[in-house]
Parts: sequence; structure tokens; C-alpha cells
Amino acid sequence: MKQLFGTDGMRGVPGQFPLDDATLGSLGRALGEFILETAPTSSRVLLGMDTRESGPHIAAQVAGGLVAAGCEPVCAGVITTPGVAWLTRNQGFGAGVVISASHNPWRDNGVKLVSSQGTKFSDAVEAEIERRMGGHASGAVVLPLEMPLHEELATDYLNALRHAQLPGADLAGMRIVLDCANGAASRLAPALFRSLSAEVIAIHDQPNGGNINDGCGSLHPETLQARVIETGAALGAAFDGDADRAIFSSSTGKVVNGDGVLLAAARYLRAGGSLHRNAVVGTTMSNLGLERALAAEGLRLDRVPVGDRYVLEEMQRTGANLGGEQSGHIIFLDDATTGDGMLTAVKIASIVALAGTLDEAVAGLEVYPQAIVNIHVLSKPPLDSLPGVAEELWRAEQALGNSGRVVLRYSGTEPLARVMVEAQYQEDVRHWTSTIADAIRKAIGA
Repeated sequence: MKQLFGTDGMRGVPGQFPLDDATLGSLGRALGEFILETAPTSSRVLLGMDTRESGPHIAAQVAGGLVAAGCEPVCAGVITTPGVAWLTRNQGFGAGVVISASHNPWRDNGVKLVSSQGTKFSDAVEAEIERRMGGHASGAVVLPLEMPLHEELATDYLNALRHAQLPGADLAGMRIVLDCANGAASRLAPALFRSLSAEVIAIHDQPNGGNINDGCGSLHPETLQARVIETGAALGAAFDGDADRAIFSSSTGKVVNGDGVLLAAARYLRAGGSLHRNAVVGTTMSNLGLERALAAEGLRLDRVPVGDRYVLEEMQRTGANLGGEQSGHIIFLDDATTGDGMLTAVKIASIVALAGTLDEAVAGLEVYPQAIVNIHVLSKPPLDSLPGVAEELWRAEQALGNSGRVVLRYSGTEPLARVMVEAQYQEDVRHWTSTIADAIRKAIGA
């Protein structure tokens, strides 16, 4: 069973376990050995990072471990997580390593591993790499490695994204506001859209190592909304720190999250006869309004647990080609194997160019009131095994019936339990989130 890797890699505070030098070196060595033993088609491993000041040091420690194992690390410098995934898959790397903590504050960082197919490793593979790391815990010290930057790799990735523009869509002169979260997209996203002849207004695009996600980006769309209205832009897009997700603002300032993106994209694909199985893959967090809007058009929403890896696994299993999360991780499987904020932005800008406005593209989506409460916990037993929690969950489900949902889960990266309640009426949402959260605090709260 995994101990270090959560649903989105290994995260922590740089310098402290598991992001201390010894653990990072053993990670690089374990990864390198695993690659050479199981898929020795390439010993090159691609490393990329977001804009946190701790990124280069962490990359150097992991690279030292890779060299000790017999692999060749190649550093792309500051690049998005999906950029690493695309390059790893399309340029013959044995694996990819992303140094990023995504939407977390700048003081955090993390390591994400990417397979040669451009996807996250499975839980089983991450568990195997952890096992191998344990074998190196008391071994020889791995020396860090300083690497030359291969920034030309980002150019190859941007060239691929340009071809994702939808047929017949013309972005020339389209005014677009891009909130780059002072992260990995800060240079890349404006360059991409300017190359497509859009008029770009870039905000939060001046990273300094300590301002990534600081009151900006996909978790803080308020500035984006205001700037779109102020400038009369046709569209706004906000990325998170590593740009694997995007949240949008319509020209009227309406925030459109991943649910709205899935609806707009499903409508476009279906109109062209290219939505496989007439189905979209979402998660337990996808709004009930999305499910009903899709159903009204004869389309199905298949739900999986939270995490883009589970979305991808279901898409590959069933043959679906569109899926994603409410948070803005959207997978266009005909184009890429991972959620990609900049790819999604190109698709949505194209749809706006074809449909007229984003408001029109998501018309009919009634978003049900939803609330998420995080509770710090001391342990993570199955939530339905706690009598008080199970009782309140049963009561909520009986009261809401078909007009609402309750989702209980633990965070994959933090000691948190999450309570999500969705209902037709806001007062029901408030009542049941409070009641169930209190039951969890009483049982296992920190």
C-alpha cells in the first residue's frame, strides 16, 4: 500500500520528509531502476517544474538518483505538467518527472511521475517504486546533479497545441484574458494564443518563485472575471500553478468550471458525430446539473472517484474520448492522455469562436447548490464505518432523495476528510454539510 504518493504525486514542504534530499535521491534511483528493469526502451527521463523557488534543487536531487541508477535526466526547465506528459510520450522518454505542487501555496512542492505513455503511473507501480525506495534509505548518498536546460522542448509542445484549434474556428483578433497564476503557464500560454493571432491580456504572469497561486489562478477567478468585463474580452481563462487545469469566464463575467466545459465540449463533439459512446466521464464531484443537462440531450455521465487518473482509466476502459473534473482537469483523449489547461483553453476559445459566446455554449446548465467542507482528521478509517457518520449520511440521503447527493471522501494528499453536499435548495446544503461534518469531527477530528 502506498504511503508517500497520494492521488496527485508526492507533496510536502521542501527540505522536510518526504521532500528531503535523501528521499528525493532515493526516489530518482528507484524510478531509474524500475524503468531500466521493466521497460528499457529508453533510459532518458524528462524533468520539468513549475515556478517555485525550490524546484531546481528538488530536480537536481532526483536527477542525481536517476544517474546513480544508470538513467539520463533531461531538464525542460519551467514547463506545465501536461507539457511533460506530452513530451514524454511523443519524444521517446522512458518516464517523466514533474516538480510541482499544482494549486498548493508556493511553500509546498511535490513530485509527480509520468509513464512513457504520458499518463500517471498506476497505484501499483507507485507502490512498487516506494518499496524500492525503502531499499535505498540507508544506502550511499546520491549526489545532486546540475543539468543544462533544454527549453526548445517547450516549443515542440506549443506547436502541438496549435494544432488543437478546432476546424473552422478563427481566433484572429479574439480578445482573451489569461490568468497564468504566476506559474508554469506564465510564458507559454500568452505565447500560444498570440501565435493563434488572438489579442492576449496576460495577468499574474510575472513569477518570482514565491507568488505562484497567490490570490490568483483557477482557485481565485475573481480578478479574471473583473478583467474580462473591464476589457470587453470575449473569454477569460485561469490556470493553476502547473496548468493541468483551467477555469473560464464568459464575456459577461460568468465563471464556467469543468462541468460547463464538459457540456460545451460534449455538444460540439456530438454535433460532429465524434463523441464516443454518447457518454462523458466525470467524477463523484460533477454537479447533478451537468448530469441532467447531458441526459436532456440523450447523453450519459459516467462517474468515477475523484482524480484525473481514474477518469482516464475509465475512458480507456470504455472507449470514451471526453472526460474530466469539476476543478478544470479536462481530458480530450483524441488529443492528449492527460488533463491540460492550455489545450482546454484552445478548445474552448475555438468553441466560442464558432458558437458566439461561452454563455451560449453552456446554455441550459442549471448548477445545483453545492458545498464542500474540509475537516482535519487524526486518522482515515472508512467513513461509513463510523456509526455517527453513517447515521447522518443515511438521514441525509433519505431526506434528499433524487434531488441531491452526498459524497464523503478523504484527501489523497492531506489529513482531511471532505464532505460534499449537493441539493436543489441551499438550505439543505448548509444543513447536511454542517451535520455530517460535525459527526466526522466528533469521531476522528484533529
